Amino acid sequence: MNKALTLTPAGGEILPEVRGERAAGADRLDFRGIWSIFRRRIGVFIAIVVSALLLGLVFTLKQTPLYTAAAQISLNSQTNQIAPTSTTASVSQQVPPTSTYADTQVQVITSQDMAMRVVNALNLAQQARFREVPARPAQLFGLIAATPATPLTVEQAKANAALYLQTHVTAQRVGETLVLLIGFTDPDPAFAAAMANEYARQYTYADIIDKKLQSKQSTQFLSGRLEQLRKEAQADTEAVQRYRIANNLPSTTGANLTEQEISSYNQAVASAHAQSAEDAARLNTARSQLARGSSGDDVGEALQSPVVTALRARQAELIAQLANLKANYGNLYPEVVKTESQLNAINQQVEAEIKRIISNLEAKQRVSVQREGSLKGSLNKASGALAQNNRAMAGLDDLMRRASTSQGLYENYLNRYKEVLAQEGTEQPGSRILSPASVPERPFSPRPMLNLALALVVGAGVGAAAALATELLYSGLTTGEDVEGRLHVPYVGMIPTLKSVRKTKDTPVSAVVNDPRSPFAEAFRSLRATLSFFNRCGAQVIAVASSLPKEGKTTTAICLARSYQLSGQSTVLVDCDLRRKGVTRSIEGSQLRAGLIDVLRGTATLSDALIKEGTGLHVLALSIDDVDGTELLTGKAFDDLLVTLRQRFARVILDTAPLLPTADARLVATKADAALLLVQWRRTPDTAVRAALRMLPPQDVNLVGVALTQVDMKRQVKYGYGDGEFHYGSYRSYYA
Repeated sequence: MNKALTLTPAGGEILPEVRGERAAGADRLDFRGIWSIFRRRIGVFIAIVVSALLLGLVFTLKQTPLYTAAAQISLNSQTNQIAPTSTTASVSQQVPPTSTYADTQVQVITSQDMAMRVVNALNLAQQARFREVPARPAQLFGLIAATPATPLTVEQAKANAALYLQTHVTAQRVGETLVLLIGFTDPDPAFAAAMANEYARQYTYADIIDKKLQSKQSTQFLSGRLEQLRKEAQADTEAVQRYRIANNLPSTTGANLTEQEISSYNQAVASAHAQSAEDAARLNTARSQLARGSSGDDVGEALQSPVVTALRARQAELIAQLANLKANYGNLYPEVVKTESQLNAINQQVEAEIKRIISNLEAKQRVSVQREGSLKGSLNKASGALAQNNRAMAGLDDLMRRASTSQGLYENYLNRYKEVLAQEGTEQPGSRILSPASVPERPFSPRPMLNLALALVVGAGVGAAAALATELLYSGLTTGEDVEGRLHVPYVGMIPTLKSVRKTKDTPVSAVVNDPRSPFAEAFRSLRATLSFFNRCGAQVIAVASSLPKEGKTTTAICLARSYQLSGQSTVLVDCDLRRKGVTRSIEGSQLRAGLIDVLRGTATLSDALIKEGTGLHVLALSIDDVDGTELLTGKAFDDLLVTLRQRFARVILDTAPLLPTADARLVATKADAALLLVQWRRTPDTAVRAALRMLPPQDVNLVGVALTQVDMKRQVKYGYGDGEFHYGSYRSYYA
């Protein structure tokens, strides 16, 4: 039953579906629809906005005025290094502060340590505002007197003052610069300015004090450490010297004495070996020449000997002289004998000299061999000592590295100590005060206009949300768009309340007759026009139903019947509500001889039961005693009665009972050619209407659609965007 219903009258012709045209603009944002929702919920919105403004005003008036004073300090982008160091010139520039450093200083300013510095500098612990705990009401709902304020100790007062300063001080960077803004908020403007200035002074002085303290601590540390490092360096150096002496390693050039001896021995051995080989070669050559029968004259040493040379010259002279004497005087001449004797003596001398030379060669060769052997022995001894020294050098290298490290560390500490001593007394602050805080003249808080503006914004937001939530949670039906969108059934129109369209003393049922040109009467003519579609298809019998009681069903049925009658169509109105008998009770001054149930029982004729009004409308009412006639109303007798009524009247209007409380109403609706479901405007929940629709199955009931009743047209102008009634203000004067 929640699906869209396609109207199929008795004749089978399919009627046009009313809500088909609404889908065209469904994908657009409907600002006028939103404005319509706002107008409907303007009361909720205004109430919340006014409440928010009142709360904002009360909050503003209750706030204690607070004053904020601010001082500006600048982080020095460069500082001069007055005392020269080993790594800087006499005047050098340090690395400028970074953005991270500036952010860190913001946290330093708002720290507890800085707050305690200010407390101690101004002796705030002695002020009364920090010395006493505020008095607190006693228990038992004030039946006992409030406890007196309790004085705090000095330490507690300091902690109390520091906590107060921490919660009221602010620090922030000015843009991306190195300027910091220190603010302090307090009800006393003079106290706020004093605190802001003291914070700026303490931050500037604290930097110098910290630097001096660090310098003093560094000096003390370096002084104690230097003596220890000096002793360690001296001990390591002495250990190196002792090790050198103990291992015969006195050389300071890296090559010890043993290495120098081996070098000399290697050179001497090589020279001795060459000399020995040379001497042996000379001796062997001489011996070989003598062994071949040589007289020794061709021996190299003999040729080089001056004695042998002189003897050879004398020998040659005597040989020449002897030959001359023998040629002249013969062999027996005394001079010949004498010369021969002299020649033999010279030969003996030459032979003796050659033997002496050979003997010298042999002696020289023996000396060379002995010298070479002696040098080789010394070399082997030195090589052994060198191996031992090399093993000792490994330990020496380790000791020398330790001594070098100790000496280097001692010198570094010594240089740093001298630099720290030179820098004492030259410390410079890392910041300076740009502008001190002045006593503020206007309070920082409260800000009435800002608070009211915020209250207005919050109230508007909450009001809009509340209005939207109220609209979303509202389950009543207001417009034709609600009917078609939420019920998925055709919307056939609305019936206004009489007082919303006319100032008259008439009742609604009489206004249709007495004021036929009124908007109220026009609403029923519009409803008749919609029902005319069914008239062409044979919709002669029309059942008027509602979901719940008091939805204007009976009034609508009477007015619709009279409107049909006034249009010239013979009409009969049948009261089918056995419990309330609304139509019957509305008949004034008529004496009921018989009623509907009497006709159905056969105890009275139709002519006896019909009542004719002055308008010509016939009414088939219920007698006072007609209470239990449900079976007759839903049986064959009623079907036969409808056949008779169809023959006598052009229109038959059935005023049924409400659908939800009774069962006979849905059965009566099945007997009609068309059924009209009435819903009270903005009162009947859509859940109740859906339940009623489920009781009207489309295969059994030809439902015309839903009409809204008791509509306040003045309010509908606000609610009815999308319907023709939304423009009621534009055409209201047309009915005048």
